[in-house]
Amino acid sequence: MFRKLDQDTGSSLTVHVDGHPVLAIAGESVAAVLLRQAPFWARTTPVSGARRAPYCMMGVCFDCLAVVDGVSSVQTCLAPVREGMRIERQQGRPDVTS
Repeated sequence: MFRKLDQDTGSSLTVHVDGHPVLAIAGESVAAVLLRQAPFWARTTPVSGARRAPYCMMGVCFDCLAVVDGVSSVQTCLAPVREGMRIERQQGRPDVTS
């Protein structure tokens, strides 16, 4: 569904989305990586369980929340990827104990 237009710029690195290795480009956001992965969603809502995906890409809507390196409710549109980063789609209510 989504693809980078400038495939040859930046150095590539590997992140893990739901335990699967995924290639990313240094400097891009975690949300951009999530939008290229099927299924195309980042979290489910706490009340209805509806799937939500990155929408505004500037930190306003909070639809891009995910668990990044064990920290829940990270705004993935504002988080740049790092080598070895672990990203998990957030299911329902965030875990506030971590």
